[in-house]
Amino acid sequence: MRTPKSRDIGPAIQLWHFLLHLRWHYQLFILSGGFLLGGFLSSSFTSTSFIIQFFNVHLLLFGGATAYNSYWDKDEGAIGGLRNPPPMQGWMHPASVLLQFLSLTIACSLGIAYTAIFLASIFLFWGYSSPMVRWKGSPIISLIAIGISTGFNAVLLGYVAAGSHILSPIILVAALGVALILLSLYPISQIYQHKEDQARGDRTFAITFGSSAVQTFFRIAYSLGLTMLSGVLIWEHVRLGVLFAGIGVIVGVITNKKVQLVEDGEKGYQKVMQIKYGLSLAFVFFLIIAILLKHGQINGIPIIQNWLLR
Repeated sequence: MRTPKSRDIGPAIQLWHFLLHLRWHYQLFILSGGFLLGGFLSSSFTSTSFIIQFFNVHLLLFGGATAYNSYWDKDEGAIGGLRNPPPMQGWMHPASVLLQFLSLTIACSLGIAYTAIFLASIFLFWGYSSPMVRWKGSPIISLIAIGISTGFNAVLLGYVAAGSHILSPIILVAALGVALILLSLYPISQIYQHKEDQARGDRTFAITFGSSAVQTFFRIAYSLGLTMLSGVLIWEHVRLGVLFAGIGVIVGVITNKKVQLVEDGEKGYQKVMQIKYGLSLAFVFFLIIAILLKHGQINGIPIIQNWLLR
């Protein structure tokens, strides 16, 4: 299929296409759980910096990284959050990089540790997509790059943005748990993208090991991640942790049944999006409520009586 040249598409439409490739709805609804968990686990909570960095991470950093990946992939079939991805233009590559550097500039206000974590994610995003390295083409390295950049690091960023600066072992366990839950869903998307990944020469997890391995990987990674997160939450707040574990098991059983029905093509895309939005939104809404329970105050008075956190 011929890719339209920039002169065939007006500047306003090109800008709209670029905004679509940032996939902000995907970043906020599917990838924000890790950052929120970091904020919840923080002993202190500075709402202003947390909210600013929340949008900085998900709209600018993750959005720019997603557009950067779209530029190199040049997908014509469905991708995560976009059923019909519009064509990328030449200017969109430097624009995606500029967004990431803008996000880095905003991040620098929170100090060296925060900036270092931020830079590590940018480096991993570039290595994942760029044809010079193309970690996306490796079934194992791609998992590591995505797990650290959008899972593990997101928890640390949320934790520091909320006001904590000492990374205790419990936070690292929580970050690893988030990375595993995020990764449990990652190879599922590769099933409906099978043809385009194969055409580019990318050896994805799904292509290399097959659909049955993807299903097994989901069960193992999700179970380990849920166990780690539940353990951390029970350690911090017993009642909330038990509730989280119970909900997590129910959601996991439902998701596992849906994972077995995923196939290549349009139907596969619809099922994967249902799985991702269902699982991720349950996690996100749970954490928003948990943050309000733990940190929500007006003039030093808790907004909600936090019985679950006792």
